[in-house]
Amino acid sequence: MNDTSKYLTKQVRDLFADPGEIVLVTHVNPDGDAIGTMLGFYWLLKKKGYPVNMIVPNEIPFFLEWLPGYHQIVISEINHDKATALIRNAELLICLDFNESDRLGDLEEEFLKAGATKILIDHHPDPGDFTDHIISFTALGSAAELVYYLAIELGMRELIDKTVAECLFTGIMTDTGCFSFSSSQPETYLVVADLLKTGIDKDRIYMQVYDNYSADRMRLLGYSLNDKMVVLPEYRTAYISLTEKELQKYNHVTGDTEGFVNILFSIKGIRLTALFIEKKDHIKISFRSRGDFHINKFSERHFNGGGHKNAAGGESNLSLEQTIDKFVKLLPGYAKELLSG
Repeated sequence: MNDTSKYLTKQVRDLFADPGEIVLVTHVNPDGDAIGTMLGFYWLLKKKGYPVNMIVPNEIPFFLEWLPGYHQIVISEINHDKATALIRNAELLICLDFNESDRLGDLEEEFLKAGATKILIDHHPDPGDFTDHIISFTALGSAAELVYYLAIELGMRELIDKTVAECLFTGIMTDTGCFSFSSSQPETYLVVADLLKTGIDKDRIYMQVYDNYSADRMRLLGYSLNDKMVVLPEYRTAYISLTEKELQKYNHVTGDTEGFVNILFSIKGIRLTALFIEKKDHIKISFRSRGDFHINKFSERHFNGGGHKNAAGGESNLSLEQTIDKFVKLLPGYAKELLSG
């Protein structure tokens, strides 16, 4: 098992022994790992008898609404007053699946000035210094796997029942792309095997997440591949861009473009992919890479982002056209890395 015990100092263990009012928070545009980790940890803490609440900055993808406890999550952009009140009254604030405070969006200011003890539980590289304690394990493919190990270290192993396991399995499955990346450690599969012993139906979970889209989403995918996909074989790169108007045409809802950036790897030889989404005040970017091309460093250097070696996000305040132009013009400088291997 991965050794997470070194992160659990006596002080941290004491916090979990008598935590008081707990609030779990995760990042803007929460994904399957963020929500799966949050809900899994929520149920563990509830089963211990602790008072616990959950907050996300903005909307949760619809394909995660089936997860147990989903409706207990406070969405700040819908109920900001309640979210801020929970943060102000918290005695222990636990950050899950992000490594910088700006990932809290409009909750950042309230979070930073809160008097509660703060703990970061994450697996992304280079965690920022914005909490009192950091539990960071970058070798893991998901925050959900990290919470599994922490549960064992904190004496909660017997509390990992079917409800907890459904949530944690969802986090692990989604953040490893159904075990297609960031999942080379044998221990990950031992964790999954243990979760399966609780009686979860992995096929049902997969269908709820990946086979639960609307006809409009499928048409949007078809349009994206047929009309908006650009392939640059000279840089082993492919990307898709979508405007607000195009998204509206296909009745886009949060989560509809999930996975678009990964589909581009189906093209032979592609090592770098990107998805550019036009928002009201910025361009949201998803990056993926294969092999030793560190897309997190590329995103951090050029697009105010970060993430993992082969999966990262970014943002641009330029127009969509200008953002794509910037991206394409950067590629010659990385040609050697992209074309090697």
